Amino acid sequence: MSETFSLGGDLTVNRLGYGAMRLTGEGIWGYPADRDNAIALLRRVVELGVNFIDTADSYGPHVNEELIRQALHPYADDLVIATKGGLLRTGPNEWPVLGRPDYLRQAVETSLLRLGVERIDLYQLHRVDPAYPLEDQVGELRKLQEEGKIRHIGLSEVTVAQLEAAQAVAPIASVQNLYNLANRGHEAVLERATEQGIAFIPWFPVATGELARPGGVLDAAAKDHGATPAQLALAWLLRRSPVVLPIPGTSSIAHLEENVAAAKIELTDEEFEKLSAQA
Repeated sequence: MSETFSLGGDLTVNRLGYGAMRLTGEGIWGYPADRDNAIALLRRVVELGVNFIDTADSYGPHVNEELIRQALHPYADDLVIATKGGLLRTGPNEWPVLGRPDYLRQAVETSLLRLGVERIDLYQLHRVDPAYPLEDQVGELRKLQEEGKIRHIGLSEVTVAQLEAAQAVAPIASVQNLYNLANRGHEAVLERATEQGIAFIPWFPVATGELARPGGVLDAAAKDHGATPAQLALAWLLRRSPVVLPIPGTSSIAHLEENVAAAKIELTDEEFEKLSAQA
């Protein structure tokens, strides 16, 4: 199993990344209760060799990007920070979609300022806004790419048809969809990403649900490896396809270290097949 992936063909990242969303207040709103812990955790992320961090302007809003800059700027040469835009925040747990092209341009410009960079490594359309043509939304990101403000363009929560429509407008380097061992509704998108060598970034990657019940296949495999069900769920994702870049998130340094250790777990063919057959 390859431990790295070439994102967009020119950014080599370790395949197990970190999703920073949880470093906010309740409802993904405001600052975390313990800012010092958030800063320490982000620094521990890079100490552990994680060099792919996923965030968004809507996390906080703005809080997440600000914390990343505070903790890690100036950034290590190999650190890839991916952010997203296209959602508004009107309160805790409220996420209205806004993909109007001029708003997306504003979102990119302000993320550049908050992160303290001249170019964003990977900028993802957080959601496709049905109120505007997809081609116009991706087209604006393409213009920003041509201006040197975005290195690579990604999408989030899209279908195969939407991916294809976006690819007619701009090169797409990644897709970030809900996907985990217990929820594989986006299997077709993952297959397409695998075929084309596009990064597939599963969000909510460690969900195990009923699969982790005592005595079940996941529970048994975890015990065999001296690991947790969450670690096995991550190991399964890494084995599922070489383009998968899981981004487990946490606000606990101990949990972070546990997640990162999952990259060292190697499932046997039999274990992988048994786990794959469960959902």
